[in-house]
Amino acid sequence: MLGSRALMLLLLLAYPALGWAVPKSSSPAWAQCQQLSQKLCTLAWSAHPPMGHVDLPREEGDDETTNDVPHIQCEDGCDPQGLRVNSQSCLQRIHQGLVFYERLLGSDIFTGEPSLLSSGPVIQLHASLLGLRQLLQPEEHHWETEQTPSPSPSQPWQRLLLRLKILRSLQAFVAIAARVFAHGAATLSP
Repeated sequence: MLGSRALMLLLLLAYPALGWAVPKSSSPAWAQCQQLSQKLCTLAWSAHPPMGHVDLPREEGDDETTNDVPHIQCEDGCDPQGLRVNSQSCLQRIHQGLVFYERLLGSDIFTGEPSLLSSGPVIQLHASLLGLRQLLQPEEHHWETEQTPSPSPSQPWQRLLLRLKILRSLQAFVAIAARVFAHGAATLSP
């Protein structure tokens, strides 16, 4: 029993030494992030064109291309315990995902379709992604972001399939992010 307490104390003392302590001033506005992430979930679902159920074909090398898609994983610390200990690694992963999807929504996959450029859900989705990203990274705090390569230009015949794949992936990503922010707003807000 004493050994586990000593180990826990040692771990708690090691966090600041490793730069893992999170100053209160660097915590996001959890309630604002929760509202915006919920809006993102709604927009991601409404951005789908009404076409019923579509089975997306697997492409050769599909496993290689999905490695570039950001996923929130266990080691990112987005679980309740991880958020209590150090929310920054989780928030950084969410930020990286937002940057990734923001670039995709700004690519010709979406901008090459004039009907999507009006004030429709894709434009609102792009603006909301930007808003949440800015909430997560105030001007005085800069995270290193992995260099996300710009998507290569797509052919018009590829765009519908690519849009569907991107939007499905984005839906899954923002659903998890919304759960993180809901937990943060309920338990970590001052």
